[in-house]
Amino acid sequence: MVKKHIDLSKITEEELLDLRVRDLPLSITGTWLQECVTHIYSELEAKGILFKPECYLADEWLTPDGEPVVGVPFFLAHPALMKLEKKFMLDVEGGTKHWCMKLLRHETGHAINYAYKLHKKKKWRKIFGPFSQEYADTYKYRPYSKSFVRHLEDYYAQYHPDEDFAETFAVWLTPHHNWRAKYKGWKALAKLQYVEELMQKIKQEEPMHKKGKKCWQAACLKITLKNYYKKKRRFCAEDFPDFHDINLKRIFNEKNDENKKCLPASKLIAAHRKNIISSVYVWTGEKKYMINDVLKTLMTRCKELDLVMVDPEAVAILRFSTYVSTLIMNYMYTGKLRGDK
Repeated sequence: MVKKHIDLSKITEEELLDLRVRDLPLSITGTWLQECVTHIYSELEAKGILFKPECYLADEWLTPDGEPVVGVPFFLAHPALMKLEKKFMLDVEGGTKHWCMKLLRHETGHAINYAYKLHKKKKWRKIFGPFSQEYADTYKYRPYSKSFVRHLEDYYAQYHPDEDFAETFAVWLTPHHNWRAKYKGWKALAKLQYVEELMQKIKQEEPMHKKGKKCWQAACLKITLKNYYKKKRRFCAEDFPDFHDINLKRIFNEKNDENKKCLPASKLIAAHRKNIISSVYVWTGEKKYMINDVLKTLMTRCKELDLVMVDPEAVAILRFSTYVSTLIMNYMYTGKLRGDK
C-alpha cells in the first residue's frame, strides 16, 4: 500500500501530533543529516578505518546493544519536527551540526566496538572494565576525575565501560583534536593511546560483524507524536509532593497583612524563568526541559502556599537558583530529584 504524501511544513501542529511516527515521510537522504553522516564516514576513512556503520532514523540517539548500526532521532530529519521537539523538550538533542557530529562520533564508537568485537579483548576489559557490567538507571560521577575523557555532557564516560570506550573513541576520532596535549598527565591518556593502538591494528581490515538489527526504527513505530511526547516527558519527569514546602518557605515568606503588597514568588520565578534555566543548565548540564519542569512544579507550589518575596530580588533569585541546582544535582547523582530518598 502506497503511503499518502504528507507535507509536514504545511499541516497544523494538531494534525502533526496526530500522525504516527511510522507515517512520517522521513529520510536521512536529502537532509542536513546526510551531510553529517557523509562527514563521519570521511573521518573514519581519514583514519584508515574501512567499516562505515549504517545510520538509520530511530526514536532517539542509540546504537543497539551488540549491533554495528547507528540510530539517529527521527525528529532531526525535518524542521517541523525539530520545532516540535524544541517546544516539548526545550532542547533538540543533536540539533546543530557541531552537536550532531559529537553524538555521531560517540555512537560510531559503539558500532566500531561491536563490529570488530573489541570488547572481547582481554586488554580492552583491563583498561575499560567488564563489558558485561550491568547498565544502571543512573550513575554517580566524579566531576574532577582525570581517568576519563570529557566529550559529551554529564561526564558520560563514567556511566559504563562501553560508554567509556565510545567517549574515548569519539575524542580520538575528532579532527584536529590534540588529545595528547589536552590529556597529558591524565590517566585517560592511556585509554586514548590504547584506542590509537587498536585502530592501527584493525585499520584496513573488514569487520567481523557488518550488518546489524535496526532496533526502534522510526519506520516501524506505531505511536503517534502526541503519545510519543507524553511518554517521553513522563519517563523523564518526576512528581513533587509537599516535600519542597519547608525549603520554599526558607527562600520566600508566607503572605500576611504586613507583606501582602510584596511580589508573589511565582511571578518572580516566571519573570526570571529563562535566566534561571540557563544558569542551572550551565552548572549542571541537565537538559533544559527537565529544569523547566522543576520550575513549573515549584511555581505551582508557591502559588498554592501563597508565598511572596520579602528579601531583595537578587538574594531571592540566588537562593532559589541554588535550590533548583541542588535538586537537579540530586537527580543526576541518585536518579531522584528529592535528596531524602
